[in-house]
Amino acid sequence: MALLQPPVIMGQSTHRVQSLPVALLLCAVVFSGCATLPGNTQSAVLSAKNAVYPALVHIRPVKEVYIAGQRREVPTIGSGFIITEDGYIITNEHVAGDSSVVWCVLSDNTELEARVIGADADTDIAVLKVEASSALPTVRLGSSARLESGQMVLAMGSPHGLARSVSLGIISVPDRYLGDADGLIAPYNNWVQTDAAINPGNSGGPLVNLRGEVIGVNSRVLSGAENVGFAIPIDIAREAAEAIMEEGRVRRSWLGLRFQQMGAKTDDPTVRGVVISDVSPYSPAREAGVRPGDLLVAIDDVSVDARFEEELPAVRKAIADLPIGKTTVLQLKRDGEPLEMDVITEEKIATRGGQTEFQEWGFTVAEMTPELARRAQLPERTGVLVSGSMPGSIAAAAGLEQGDIILEVDGEPIHSLAAFTLAYESILESGQPATMLFVKRGAVTRFVLVKTGAEDAPALEKEIIDHVD
Repeated sequence: MALLQPPVIMGQSTHRVQSLPVALLLCAVVFSGCATLPGNTQSAVLSAKNAVYPALVHIRPVKEVYIAGQRREVPTIGSGFIITEDGYIITNEHVAGDSSVVWCVLSDNTELEARVIGADADTDIAVLKVEASSALPTVRLGSSARLESGQMVLAMGSPHGLARSVSLGIISVPDRYLGDADGLIAPYNNWVQTDAAINPGNSGGPLVNLRGEVIGVNSRVLSGAENVGFAIPIDIAREAAEAIMEEGRVRRSWLGLRFQQMGAKTDDPTVRGVVISDVSPYSPAREAGVRPGDLLVAIDDVSVDARFEEELPAVRKAIADLPIGKTTVLQLKRDGEPLEMDVITEEKIATRGGQTEFQEWGFTVAEMTPELARRAQLPERTGVLVSGSMPGSIAAAAGLEQGDIILEVDGEPIHSLAAFTLAYESILESGQPATMLFVKRGAVTRFVLVKTGAEDAPALEKEIIDHVD
């Protein structure tokens, strides 16, 4: 099966991309073997393009990546668009997130360094800010609430680094469902599927209707397929961007529930609600007594229903939008009997933890996420994950491997990446020759002695360093 890929270019040169002639991929009425458009449609396409073109942004981030126990910087290419005159820009999280520096090239070839205001992995939206000497041109945001299959749209951006390109197509499906919440493709929204050409480099660019309104943010392509691209609905993107501009992040409530559509449990179309397929350990829902197999029929007396998969994101979003730290009432059915449970919501923790390189030991460590903790059968906020170790390093010599979970350092429990960083820095300052780690690997726990004394530290041969570079 073809895989969904974010169309962002990595590893290309960071030189300035010059403006190229606009390329329109036109598909309509055919005369004498040549593709063309009726005059009024052609005018609408040009008008829509001209409305957005001045606010189109070519983005050149330098991404931080962690490979084989080392932090590296990789140049990438993406797209974006200006939404306010004072320089706020919307793009994708997978374009600008985890970047050490971001350069933006505006439509007049002005090049500005941007600040990453915030990024939200759950919606794949990031907001940048540039400082300009005068008011900047902006796009007009439309609505994705009433999109229809067959509507003509333009996909704009920098495919393969070709800045300010345009392609023409239609909306194939306005509400395509692409995966479950733990696939982390889009927990809270469906996607706008289009046959307008979206290629690597288009990520973060606008999907535009013929009124010149942005109705989506280009984000994904179906690997191995032609003209099958996906955009984030602009209503979802707008909501995430506004939260990021206000607080620097998107805050959501969490109960620890996972869902399946009703069709997975019964063929009876009269049965309403959504199936609770799993309840996370140590979650508010588990503590309240919710069980897998229960049917959720209402939240605070507001009915929920997901007969089909594409209705699941709305249920998840209904929970995410609940006030954080407040009591909510879940109306359930268990074995056909109705019951109510009071649950106190918690704030949802990031689905992807940050990483840090610890050069002296030659390895990288990542924050544990709720999903990683669940799979490891650990309470949340327990331990840190070894994300890689460099061959020949102190960490590798001690036997630390990718996937190990460090639970304790010299007998002290570790609850976060920040806590591990403090312990690590203390060890370096003290100069102690050895450190004892308590580590979980799979279902087994073990002690790992890390020898840090000069006489014990392995010598990193130049050939090894050259190889891993």
